[in-house]
Amino acid sequence: MAAKKSSFLKKSGLGQLLIPITALVILLLFNLIRDPSFFSIKVAVNNSGNSVLSGNLITIIDNASALAVIAMGMTLVTAACGGQDISVGAVGAIAGSFFVKILKSWETVTAGSMILAIVVCILTAVAFMMFNGTLVAVFKIQPMIATLILFSCGRSIAYWITGSATPQLSGPIIQAMGMTIPGIPIPTPIFAVILVGIVLALIFRLTNLRLYTQSVGVNQGAARLNGINPTAIKLLSFVLLGMCVAVAAMIGVCRMAQLSHKTLLVDIEMDAILAVAIGGNNLGGGRFRIAGSIMGAYIIQMLTTTLYAMNVATVNVKAYKAIVIIIIVVAGSPVIKNWITSMTNKIRAGKMNTSAAKGVE
Repeated sequence: MAAKKSSFLKKSGLGQLLIPITALVILLLFNLIRDPSFFSIKVAVNNSGNSVLSGNLITIIDNASALAVIAMGMTLVTAACGGQDISVGAVGAIAGSFFVKILKSWETVTAGSMILAIVVCILTAVAFMMFNGTLVAVFKIQPMIATLILFSCGRSIAYWITGSATPQLSGPIIQAMGMTIPGIPIPTPIFAVILVGIVLALIFRLTNLRLYTQSVGVNQGAARLNGINPTAIKLLSFVLLGMCVAVAAMIGVCRMAQLSHKTLLVDIEMDAILAVAIGGNNLGGGRFRIAGSIMGAYIIQMLTTTLYAMNVATVNVKAYKAIVIIIIVVAGSPVIKNWITSMTNKIRAGKMNTSAAKGVE
C-alpha cells in the first residue's frame, strides 16, 4: 500500500509539492496561533471612493504578484538551462522605462497609448532576454555568468532612457492596472498572475513544451537524438521569461504610478530563484512544476508580511527570512529526501520482518 502511495506521488507530481505545501501550512498555523485576526478580510474604501478588499491575506497575494509572475518564467529557464537568470530585475527596469516613456509622450493615458506601451514593454523585455538566451543557448555560457552582464549594467541603461527624473503617471487606466478596477474589489495584479498562469497552462496543454523543456534540462544529447532542438527550447524559455518580466514591470510601475529605475523590481531575482527552489524544482534543470514556484512566491511574501506583523525591524527582516528559507531549502534537498526515503524503507522492512516472524510462530 505504501509503495502504491509513493508511486502515485511520483506520477502525479504531488511529491514535488510536498515541501512548499508543508511550509505554507506551517506559516498559516503559526499565524493562526499567533494572531487569529491575521486572516481577517475587510471591505474598505480607497482614495478614489471604490470598495476594495483589505487585510493581510489580500496584501500577501497582491504584493507577491510580480514575484509570482517572474517565478513562472524563471522556472522554465531553470528547467531548460540548468541555471538562473539574475538580470530579471534590471531588464524589468529597462522595460518599465520604455513603458513609461511611451505613456509620457501623450498628454493623458488613453487606451491606445496603453496598448502601444504594453507592446513596446513586452518587446523590449523579450529582446534583452533573447540577448541572454543567445549567450546561454548559442555560445554555451553558464546562465548566471551570461546574465551577470545585464544585471550589472541594466539599471544604467534604464537611467539613460529616463534620465535622473522619476516620471509620474496618473489617470484611471493606471490606477485600474496597478490597484483595482472600479466595481471589482480584488487588486488587479492578482488577475495578472491568473492570466499568465492560464496562458502557460494552455501552452503546456496544447504543445509538447513541458516535455521538451524537461528533456533538454535532463539530457541535451538524448533530447537532440530524439529530434528536439535544445538551442530553440532554451531560447524559447528566455522569450517566455521576458514576457513575464514585462508583466511584472508593468505591475510595479502602475502600482507606484511612477518609475524609479533604482527600485523597480529591485532584488526580485534572488526571491524568484528562491521561489523556484522552495517550489521543489531542481535548480540543475529537468522536471519542473510551475505551481510549486507560485507557491514559493507566496511563501516568501507571507514570511515577509508575518515578520513585519511581529514588529521585526526592517534591517533584520532579511536575516530572519534567510534562516527560514535555508531550513525550507535544506529540508527539500536531495540529501534529506534520500535520507527520509532510506529511513522509511528501513522501517518498512523492519515491520515486514516482524510480521513474517509472527507468521512463522
